[in-house]
Formats: sequence, structure tokens, C-alpha cells
Amino acid sequence: MVRRAKDDLLDEQGEGVGEQRPARIAIVGRPNVGKSTLFNRLAGKQLAIVNDQPGVTRDVRETKSKMRGHALTLMDTAGFENAKGDKIESRMRAQTEAAVMDADICLFVYDAREGVTPLDRIFAEFVRKSGKPVVLVANKCESRAGDVGATEGYSLGMGDPIEVAAEHNIGIVDLDDAIEMALRDVVLETPEEIIDTSEAPVRIAIVGRPNAGKSTLINTLIGEDRLLTGPEAGVTRDSITIDFVWQGRRVQFHDTAGMRKKAKVQETLERLSVQDSLRAIKFAQVVVLLMDATKPFDKQDLQIADLCEREGRALVIGVTKWDLVENKSESAKWLRDEAARLLPQLRGLPVIMFSGLTGKSVDRLLPAIERVQIDWSAKVKTSELNDWLSEKVQRHPPPAVQGRRVKPKYISQTKTRPPTFVLKCSRATKLPESYKRYLINGLREDFDLVGIPIRLYVKADENPYDNTVRKQGMEPLKDNPRRNR
Repeated sequence: MVRRAKDDLLDEQGEGVGEQRPARIAIVGRPNVGKSTLFNRLAGKQLAIVNDQPGVTRDVRETKSKMRGHALTLMDTAGFENAKGDKIESRMRAQTEAAVMDADICLFVYDAREGVTPLDRIFAEFVRKSGKPVVLVANKCESRAGDVGATEGYSLGMGDPIEVAAEHNIGIVDLDDAIEMALRDVVLETPEEIIDTSEAPVRIAIVGRPNAGKSTLINTLIGEDRLLTGPEAGVTRDSITIDFVWQGRRVQFHDTAGMRKKAKVQETLERLSVQDSLRAIKFAQVVVLLMDATKPFDKQDLQIADLCEREGRALVIGVTKWDLVENKSESAKWLRDEAARLLPQLRGLPVIMFSGLTGKSVDRLLPAIERVQIDWSAKVKTSELNDWLSEKVQRHPPPAVQGRRVKPKYISQTKTRPPTFVLKCSRATKLPESYKRYLINGLREDFDLVGIPIRLYVKADENPYDNTVRKQGMEPLKDNPRRNR
């Protein structure tokens, strides 16, 4: 699935090197105490969405980091709320509690300006009972307003509070010292499963409209309830990265927030979520555009697909909630016909139907992703390309423009991901767009590059008799002394 020419066979899983896994550090606390800001500060980059509104973070977000030679996995968690039942706050609490139990060290964060609240005490009791090593963090200590609240942290029974101001980078060195001390008592085991890390993972972004079932699909693919799901639209806000191993190959799923029409996005928080989703598309290798089987090919779906094509990403259409469709054979034919009609720039685009909730036919998705990723990384030999070009031009020559022929002479592939070609020809600016499409469609069909973006750039062939341009260190003819004799 990664960086291979199309005709190459995929190697078997290589031998990995047994190493200790990174220490897992969970940043926990009640809502709006600055957990995401601290997460970004420790990670060294802006990853988590930060906003003054409480409860912005909902899923557990992870990232790899290093601190003084120690490999770490930082986990940003949802704010702990004392909620029960089927409410979204209750599901967020369950995710946070699971992150605490999965962590090696917990950074318990509270707001020094507000002091220790009853909710802080409830959550602190849960963290103490977990038996995990804890570093107590009094955040927002940039002024005297936090002096009294910082000292209240002693009442939580978690040791001395470390006074920091994550937003202003105050006290982070002291926090690093405390984390390093806590790491000395942590025993890290070598993972049982050895994974080949010689090649980068395949980055797969799952995108679509709100409530399409993106998080549910990833949970089904990885076989655990890792992401927060629910009937509410817009549950996911951050772009969450999930590492997974499929048939010995490393995969990274990027769960994204649902993208609505631009005119409907009014709130600042939703704009930040959409920007995070757009970044996930730009850095992905393969994008799965997830559609609701009951409402496929909405205008917003087509705009997202067009964005992926313009960004040069390999694209797979996933149609979920297939269990709700009655006449499946007719619906499948209609979906494929619509994809060909509405997205002609991605002719042959794979359309995979499944049910993310029940898991029916989900196993067809990853093989389709693998095929399109191999095509996206394909490299075609220059000799084959020029034989193909000669045949295409003989079969269908370019139309004459102003009574003069445009003559394609040479073509080569300059890069992959997506496949990019440069065509040299006379009168390059006069080559009609229709002929470019003819060549692109020919490349797609004859070299089996279906369903992926193809770039074709047309450049003028160098004219050896053009004495207005300096070529390879030669002087123009008028300045050549041998010419002037």
C-alpha cells in the first residue's frame, strides 16, 4: 500500500526491531481548564482545536512526541463531567475514563484562577483509585489571580501542584522535570506484536457531510469503540488520527468533522473544525468520501470530491448505511452510473457499498483503498509513454489552429502521487483543452490509472533556431564572434 510502482508485488511484512513502546501520558481534567492548550504546548505544534467554549474536545486525540530523550504518546481528553445515561456528556466521560486506565501517567489539570471545584474532587477521586502515577498541574498561573487557587491543589491528595500557564509557556520546564521524575517509576514493556516501521504508514482521511457515519466506520474497521459516536450531528470536532495495522501494513485513519456548505458554517468552532478537516485531506494519501446510502451524491458530496481531485488525492467513494437499502442490485448500478456521470474527471472511481454499523461488506473497503493507492503511486516508463503518444497522435491528430498543425513530440512522467506528465509539443499554447482531455483519458484507460487524478502539463518544444533565448551557456547569435567573422 505504500510507495510502490503499480506492477510491483507487495512485500511480506518485514522484521521489526523490538523496542519499548512510548510512555502514554493522558492530560485529564474537567472542561475548560486548558487541557488542549497544554497538549499543543507539549506536542510543540497546534494540533487540538482550542476555544473559550467549554467542551470543545470530545474524542481522545493522540500524538507522538519526545521530551528529553523520552518517547511519549500524548493524549488530549474530553473534559470530565458528572453525567450519566445516553447523553453525549456521558459518552465523553466514558472515553476519558478509558484513557486514564490506558495511560502510564496522568496529568491532572485544574484551573488555578477558579480553584478546586467539586467536579475536580469527584474526578480526582477516580484518578486516585485508578492507581496511575499522577502529576498535578495548576494551569492559568500567569498572574496573582491564580495564587490562592494553586495552593488549593494540595487538598486533592495528588502531591505538589506544578504551576504553569500553558498559553503563555510559563512553568513548562518545571512540568517537564515532574514528568521525567514520574517516568522513572513507569515500567514500559516491549509490545508483543512487532510491526515493520521501515516505511511510512498509509494516511487515509475519512470525510463527508455531518452524521454520515465516519466515526462509526473507523470503529468497525479497527474493531473497538475508539471514537465517540451518536445520533447527534457534528459529534466529531477534531481531526483524530488512529493507527492501525492491516495485513502487516501500517495504516493511519484520520477521522474528520462533517463538512457542511460554506454558507451554513457560521460559528467559529465549526469553522475551525472544517479547517482541520481540510488539512487532513491535504496531508492524506487516500481520501474516503463517505456518503449516506439514503441521500447519496448531495451537492456538498460533489464539492468535497472535486476538492480532493484538485488537491491530487486518491479517492474512494464509500456508501454506508447499505442495510437500509431495499433493492440493492439496482441501487448499486445507479450509484456507479451517477459517479461516472457526475465525476467524469475521476472516471472509474471505485464505489464501495457497506454498512458501517453492522460491519456488512466493510472488508471490501481496505482492498479498494490499496488498489487506488498503488495506482496513485504508479510510474510509467518513458519509452512506453512515447510509443503510446505516437499511436494516439496517428489515430487522432490534434486539430489545426489558424491553418497550422500542433505537433506533440515527447511525453514523460515527472512525478507520482498523483501521476504527473509533461508533454512537449510545438505551439503548446494552441493545444485545445479537448485534446488534453483526450490524452488524459487515454492515459487513464491504456495504463489502467482509473479513478485517480492525473496531471498533464503542456510545454513548448525548444526551438534550436530561436536566437532570443540563451541556451546551455551559448551566447545569442548576434553576440557570437564566430558568427560575426
